[in-house]
Amino acid sequence: MTEDNDKREPAGTEAGPPFEGPSGSPRIPDRRAGGNASRYLRSGDTPLNLAGRVLRSRWRALTDRFHRDFMRRTLRIGVSARIFHPEAGSTGLRSKNLQYLEESIAQWVMSRDVLVFMVPTVNTNGLLHPSNITMRHYARHLDGLVLQGGADVSPMTYSETPTRPEWSGDRARDVYELELLHEFVEAGKPVLGICRGCQLINVAFGGTLYQDVATNLPDSQPHVHDIYDAHRHAIVFPQGSTLGKMFPQSPRAIVNSIHHQAVKELGRDIHVEAMSEPDGVVEAIRYQRAPFVMGLQWHPEFHRATGGDLLDCTPILDEFLRAARETRL
Repeated sequence: MTEDNDKREPAGTEAGPPFEGPSGSPRIPDRRAGGNASRYLRSGDTPLNLAGRVLRSRWRALTDRFHRDFMRRTLRIGVSARIFHPEAGSTGLRSKNLQYLEESIAQWVMSRDVLVFMVPTVNTNGLLHPSNITMRHYARHLDGLVLQGGADVSPMTYSETPTRPEWSGDRARDVYELELLHEFVEAGKPVLGICRGCQLINVAFGGTLYQDVATNLPDSQPHVHDIYDAHRHAIVFPQGSTLGKMFPQSPRAIVNSIHHQAVKELGRDIHVEAMSEPDGVVEAIRYQRAPFVMGLQWHPEFHRATGGDLLDCTPILDEFLRAARETRL
């Protein structure tokens, strides 16, 4: 064997320079052919197609993480504040404006593992502590709103005069909650109104209220009683009601009853979702020009989840929270 034969390259390595790929593009050397490339690289790989696979892999990882975090991020639900106004002649805490929420409503919403934030009133023109924060900021950063129960809606809010002094309601709270409601509706966020909150939703869209059910509807059954949340009555769902579809096995349900005001004339685009039986007093409404704006005249937070003979209202809470997740940014 000659010296020249001993120096010949192994078969298959004669064609082209070792770092030249197809069409003259750089080629990653193949370790099996005597180059320095790692064995895990594909045959014929170039820096360009390898970089493409790396970028696609990184993009998939980022999108998977975004989807996971987006679905798992804890929802943030705002609850409107009840307002305690200073009592004349009082000192200490009772001489101050207080804003608070009832424990049961917060715990009912939190039972689905969401964060609850009480939304305070804001005062952009305050002398002591002016602020540039508005209700729009809360609507932008929270995922949904619950309007809790409390004092009467003032008849002045729906252009009437109180027929008795004790039915004057809380005009200051009306103004605050109306702004809050409209900002959340404008932002496309869901709203659930409880008792007073149900009445406020109707008034917000031009509806009116019975100032006192017993006085204005003398033939109706009692809707408020000294036993408070232990008082109850039956409701029915009209045909086509969203609640009726939500509770197909409960065409006639039992709820608590703690209200002396009630929806009278329906506001614009307001649909009746439930009525008391047998007197037909409106017990639930829905605003039809928004993904989810619903009012319940009863207090679902006082119903036990298992219900006993009371309607289990957790499906309503779940529907509200689903809307909050679907409409958040």
